[in-house]
Amino acid sequence: MSSKSVSVVGLSRAGPGLDLPGAASDMGEQVDMEITAEAGAAVVAFKSASMIDVDAIAAAATKIKAFVEAHRPGTVVFDFEAVKFFSSQVLGLLLDVRAKVIAYDGQVVLSAINPQLYRVFKITNLDKVFKFFPDTRRAIRSANAE
Repeated sequence: MSSKSVSVVGLSRAGPGLDLPGAASDMGEQVDMEITAEAGAAVVAFKSASMIDVDAIAAAATKIKAFVEAHRPGTVVFDFEAVKFFSSQVLGLLLDVRAKVIAYDGQVVLSAINPQLYRVFKITNLDKVFKFFPDTRRAIRSANAE
């Protein structure tokens, strides 16, 4: 796989946002991310601290799945370094992408998950489904070692 970069910046929904403390206002929530190909792996780096908007997450999922279908990477690394909070819909996105990738013997791994988010994976037993790495570099290195 050649080194390619697809930026998906500012995916948002139109219309009013949630009226909750810390939630998006009328501008809509955004899911900023960058998809790159590095050393045989696709790296999806989320740049948004909060990922809660249903439509924005669905739009991001569509872009990620299209990239995976087009490039069929052996490993997809989801980089959560910037993420502080996400809705349960993100778990569904990860599982959907995993299903596509394992269909051709690939894998999905996660990097730079903060301890509070890791607890969500532990509570849902998804810590047994995904491999976790402290950073993207180690995730890619491990993928290439297999």
